Amino acid sequence: MLYFEDIAIGAKDSFGSYQVTREEVLEFAQKYDPQPFHLSDEAAAQTHFGRISASGWHTCAMTMRMLVENMSVIQRAGLGSPGVDQLMWRKPVYPGDTLRCETEVLEKRRSRSRPEMGLFKTRSRTYNQNDELVLEMVSNGLMQVRDPDAPIED
Repeated sequence: MLYFEDIAIGAKDSFGSYQVTREEVLEFAQKYDPQPFHLSDEAAAQTHFGRISASGWHTCAMTMRMLVENMSVIQRAGLGSPGVDQLMWRKPVYPGDTLRCETEVLEKRRSRSRPEMGLFKTRSRTYNQNDELVLEMVSNGLMQVRDPDAPIED
């Protein structure tokens, strides 16, 4: 089991392979982001996308899928997330793309009000098959502390 104490600032990881399909792009857009350029070749051709592209929120969901699959490789004492500090869609994601992720731990700290948990900040980047950055986010994770009675270091 991986605990807060096991997280190292600067630790990097590369993982994932997600095949983006036209069917999934259309299904997600119809349900959650029904803008014309996500649903119609003709409408998308009139935009800077040039063709149907995945919703940015769909790109987030595909990234999350790869993150969770990677987390399942080593069992973690995760406690969820209080949110995302930064989210940027750098390039469109298109049907036929293959996505992958890279992460880096930026910082971490124990909670003074909840000493049984710690918070860590991670930069996640998602790339397509051409190694083009398509998504970048900085998010926060909560993780159980192995020994809640240990002193909190500054």
